[in-house]
Amino acid sequence: MRLAYLCNVYPAVSHSFVRREIEGVEAAGHEVHRFSIRPPQQGLKDEADLREASATEAILGHGMARLCVAALSLSLSRPGKALGALATALRLSGPGLGRRARHLVYWLEAGWLVRRMEQLGVSHVHAHFGTNPAAVAAIARAWGGPTFSFTAHGPDEFDAPVTLSLASKIKAASFVAAISSYGKSQLMRWSDPAEWDKIKIVRCGVDAEYLNSKPRPIPANSTEFVCIARLSAHKGLPLLLDACAQLRANGERFSLMIIGDGELRETLRAQIDRQKLNECVALAGAASSAEIRNALARARAFVLPSFAEGLPVVLMEALAMARPVITTAIAGIPELVDGECGWLIPAGSTDSLVAAMMEALRATPQDLKGKGAVGRERVRAMHDARRNAGGIIEAIAELHAAKDSLVLDDVKAAANPVDAVAHDSDDFGELAQEDKPRRKRRVARRQPAA
Repeated sequence: MRLAYLCNVYPAVSHSFVRREIEGVEAAGHEVHRFSIRPPQQGLKDEADLREASATEAILGHGMARLCVAALSLSLSRPGKALGALATALRLSGPGLGRRARHLVYWLEAGWLVRRMEQLGVSHVHAHFGTNPAAVAAIARAWGGPTFSFTAHGPDEFDAPVTLSLASKIKAASFVAAISSYGKSQLMRWSDPAEWDKIKIVRCGVDAEYLNSKPRPIPANSTEFVCIARLSAHKGLPLLLDACAQLRANGERFSLMIIGDGELRETLRAQIDRQKLNECVALAGAASSAEIRNALARARAFVLPSFAEGLPVVLMEALAMARPVITTAIAGIPELVDGECGWLIPAGSTDSLVAAMMEALRATPQDLKGKGAVGRERVRAMHDARRNAGGIIEAIAELHAAKDSLVLDDVKAAANPVDAVAHDSDDFGELAQEDKPRRKRRVARRQPAA
């Protein structure tokens, strides 16, 4: 199969799971073309991400003039589809001039993308995140582009399902992937029960570097915690610094390394200075995969006190390296983490976080090793990136098989026109409904006059 992947910004430091999924699809023998709405993230350090950046086409990188020319050319060749795509864009936008203007830009992006995918012979596009990538893919489908699907990660899709027109995107898609059972339940919550069968669980994963290499033992004297996160509000990092202040006040000997970057960097730096935590807390900034593995190898435990999540891949990476984790009982996290592989605490509770970190500091080497071993085996069983990519491949293959069946029905209809209309009832979702009347009109034209 010749496929396309579409993201808002790709590659990006926090989107290694997309790269791993693409690698899994390609390893199965399929061709994948990468598209990003915006240019790749600046400051990439990982060699794999740098390779992906050179292989990815950024839609907005072509400039608005070229997007307008592509949309105009496409509109002249298929005016009915152009109007349908415009109607889809406005329907997905909802009320408000700002949102409508944004979706008009998505209409232009989708027009360019359709022309490019037709040049490449792409038969299906899979978008990651149910935000603007899913919107552009849906509008491209209305332009007459290939079928599409998308993966919803959370928490953004679940924070604003109405604003993002999540139900309409689910209805238009050929299938939707959720990364956890929790994620699936939220997609079901915001969609018509008639659409539930198209929602599948396809878990994110880690690659062979984590799964196949033998994990190093936790250093006997390590008192270091590691947190890997985007420095954003939903990760709960100010709470983690408050917990560190309490631990230090209690006389505990420990250190914390926070790896990542984001909009709260200066806020967190000011809090570290204000609470005089410079001797025990370090903001390390972004890091490569190798640097992350080295940091986890030195750690006693991994900590992530998030307020909102999907199911963080960093938890999988820490557990794959046999490091116990301290994290919050939210979203899809309890599907991976429990007391056997770490400490699961209530979100927003500084006292619970302090207690868990103290337990980790006091745990025996045998306890830590046992928790790490359970976590590693759990990740190996549930979160192998290449194996899980098979879920996407299978869903797309089923879609292609159904489309081939439609073609066969048309061939049979040509040979036996009287029976054709009765068998012409397949449905690929709201946007595919447009194809059914045309098929029936073709069959009707074939029928002999009475």
